[in-house]
Amino acid sequence: MNTSKQQKNKNYGRTVLLLLLLTAVILCLILGLMLIRMRSGTSSAETEQNLTETQPESESISESESETETESETLPPGMVSGMTLSFYHAFLHVSDSAVMPVVRMSPENAVDTSRIWSSSDLQIASVNETGMINPVSPGECTIYVTSVSNPDVFAEISVTVYPDEEPLPNPGEIVCSGSPRDDIQVIGGITYVNGIMIVNKTYPLPDSYNPQGMTPETAQAFAELRQAASDEAGLYLFSHSDFRSYQTQVYVYGDYANQYGSEAADTFSARAGYSEHQSGLCIDVNWPGDDFNDTPEAVWLEQNCARFGFVIRFPRDKEALTGYKYESWHIRYVGQEIAQEIMQNGLCLEEYLHVDSEYP
Repeated sequence: MNTSKQQKNKNYGRTVLLLLLLTAVILCLILGLMLIRMRSGTSSAETEQNLTETQPESESISESESETETESETLPPGMVSGMTLSFYHAFLHVSDSAVMPVVRMSPENAVDTSRIWSSSDLQIASVNETGMINPVSPGECTIYVTSVSNPDVFAEISVTVYPDEEPLPNPGEIVCSGSPRDDIQVIGGITYVNGIMIVNKTYPLPDSYNPQGMTPETAQAFAELRQAASDEAGLYLFSHSDFRSYQTQVYVYGDYANQYGSEAADTFSARAGYSEHQSGLCIDVNWPGDDFNDTPEAVWLEQNCARFGFVIRFPRDKEALTGYKYESWHIRYVGQEIAQEIMQNGLCLEEYLHVDSEYP
């Protein structure tokens, strides 16, 4: 009897213990679920808060971008939006004549293309309202040009002035940086692109420039060209016209302008200062005129001039680039390597140097 009672007590104790354990497990599960729900709720709230905080910022950026686009879109028609110069670096002696860059405004239909010129140091170089840069004393300064209608559009020209007794740097040896066209330098009023002198409607020569005839290299190369034409093809080539001074070109151009009008004259004759003949690097062979085109001499000249360092300066179908009609008789000395590259690729000098030829 006692044994049976003891057994019942043991079973009862076990049952109670199991119930307690089960209750503890259930409580743990309930607490775990509550914690999970609490954490999930907190995370959702934080996410909502972050989204709420982030959304205005995103909207703000979009609004800002929209404003920028709107501002760009609402730029008044005809307002200046860009500016380029014919050169950005000038090296001058104190006594050199003034130089003036050609300024191109964009778009082409810009209504107000007026600009303001200024100098960082008037004691080094001054500039007038038209952009004429005058050297004053040795040193370095910067010339600024700014659009009047849109002051955000501007350009800078680096100017270095040397004492008259000090030589100017040699073309092709100057290292410039910080401008759209560091390969273009004006040295003593003469423009060079990668060391090659350029003379056209955009890039003039000083009226004082006078090599006193063809340069030695040009004269020697032309003598060799003439001899080859005679030996190889039995042709007689000669210089009808080569070097012409500034003063001579005043009369040459003036005479044509009087006969045909300046607009027509500009298609085949250069204004004084803009004539390549003043450089001493070009030659009109035999007779300058359309009658020379397609003659045996003209054909041989075009096919062989590059061997001696010359190019046909105003080739066919390049009028829009050179500013002049086709002239089969007009050759320009640039050196053999460059001449062959230009002629083999069917280029004109403006294309090769990536420059314009338009009067200011």
